[in-house]
Amino acid sequence: MKYLRSSILFFAGLILLLNLSGCNEDGIPGFDSDKAKFVIPIGRSYNYSDALISRVVDGDTLVLESGERVRLIGIDTPELHESNKLYKDAQRTKQDVSTIQKMGLKAYEFTKNLAEGKRCSLEFDVDKYDKYKRLLAYVYLKDGTFLNAQIVKEGYASLMTYPPNVKYADLFLKLYQEARENKRGLWK
Repeated sequence: MKYLRSSILFFAGLILLLNLSGCNEDGIPGFDSDKAKFVIPIGRSYNYSDALISRVVDGDTLVLESGERVRLIGIDTPELHESNKLYKDAQRTKQDVSTIQKMGLKAYEFTKNLAEGKRCSLEFDVDKYDKYKRLLAYVYLKDGTFLNAQIVKEGYASLMTYPPNVKYADLFLKLYQEARENKRGLWK
């Protein structure tokens, strides 16, 4: 009898817990009577077809309203912030750190003016995250602007292709070559 009472209390508690922690299709906590089942949300999901770009970190990194960082696939802008990459780039290109940061500031300002505070949709390639847990994405502003491509086209980014995320590598290469030939952006 004691075992039966404990079992009943356990299952009653479980049902109550499920009822309180579940959400129906309208996002209201509780039981979804239309479907006669409990819905338990696991984790948090975001709508990547209509996200707000709340902040631009640098020329190729954004922050969404969800707080997630997005690294634009296929492009690389000069470093703006102190980092190991800044010093590696200075060594590799034989440019001083302040010159690279000035170019990084120009790329940041271009991306900020183009994207910050605007709504966008994200397209993913094969890998969805990088080693820093940033989303890897192709970003489209609601006016149709393909952000990754526009930054390259206007001469504010070089190419950075990491397989398997290569869907638009040929397009980016073409835009990069045209920007260099026409002395746009950083190539003036």
